[in-house]
Formats: sequence, structure tokens, C-alpha cells
Amino acid sequence: MEKLCTFLILCSLVHAMAMPMARGNSIGEGPEAVEEWFKNLPYAKEKVTKLHFYFHDIVSGKNPSAITVAQSNSSLHSPTMFGVIRMMDDALTVGPEPDSKIIGRAQGIYGSASLEEIGLLMTLNFVFTHGKYNGSTLSVLGHNPILHKYREMPIVGGSGVFRLARGIATANTVWFNATSQDAVVEYNVIVLHY
Repeated sequence: MEKLCTFLILCSLVHAMAMPMARGNSIGEGPEAVEEWFKNLPYAKEKVTKLHFYFHDIVSGKNPSAITVAQSNSSLHSPTMFGVIRMMDDALTVGPEPDSKIIGRAQGIYGSASLEEIGLLMTLNFVFTHGKYNGSTLSVLGHNPILHKYREMPIVGGSGVFRLARGIATANTVWFNATSQDAVVEYNVIVLHY
């Protein structure tokens, strides 16, 4: 039975890889397409794109979107939870409501990296799954002092229509439950890309 399951999974993967990905943009992904894109880069005009969405970080319940993957023995006694590391696959939505339309996922890892304040090291991709940016990503790497009203984190790259992106993601927590640690965070993103 185990061999049959493995065979079926492998067949599904091969089939999925052979099918073209449904994308909202027409950027080719193969090595030749990327090389062609770079050849045309000197003639490309830089664009500014503004995005607005909500990030739902759900730590509690039956179906959490963020789970603790590591922590030290002292993490739970630390006032800043220093050393707690979580993996996330959080919904990105149009509005702050839990049932708002999903436009993508925030996939990555964050960890409590400060002894003096609750400050997270954020390493994640905004993976867009619907609309005009379907199939494209933006990569974030930065410091997130979550008790500040506004937090600025750099956009350090992207893929699809956001190749070579750079910019700023500004976060603002709109809802937080201290007991469950669930949160809804508003993001305003401005990126330069070609």
C-alpha cells in the first residue's frame, strides 16, 4: 500500500509539473524566458506598484496557519518570547474580516529575535494566488517590532511580474488576541519593479 501511495504521489507531481500554471501574468519562467527578460531589461521602464491587503496570523485552534517549530527552554519565561520560531502559511485577504476574499499567502518563518522588546525577524514571501499578480511573489526580510503602531520592513526581491523588486512593506496591527496570539495585520506595500 505504501508503494502504491508513493507511486500515485509521484504521478501527481509529474502531471502537475507538466501542466502550465494558471497565472495572472504572462511572464515566462523557464531559463530561456528569464534570460530573454534580462536581455530586454535595459529597455524596460521601472514601475511603482502599491498594494494593500491583510495578513491573518492564526496560532490557535484546530487549523493554525502559524506553528511553533523551535524554542529554547528559556523562551517561555522570556518577556519577549526570545528564541521562539514559527513557520507560517497565513492568508492574505482584501479586508480584515476572516471571511474576506483571499488573494494570496504569506509563507515563511518568523522568530522572536530581541531580548529587550517584542521584535520579530521576518523572512517571508507574499505569494499572490488571485488577480493581476497571480503567480508572482514579493520577498520580505526585516525587523518587526510588533508593539509599534507602524513597522517598516524591506522588500528585497520578487518573482513573476515582481522580478528584481525592491520596496517597503508597512505593517499595522488591526487586531491582536494576547491569549491566543492570533493577529490580523494590515499591510501597505510599495514596490519598484520592471
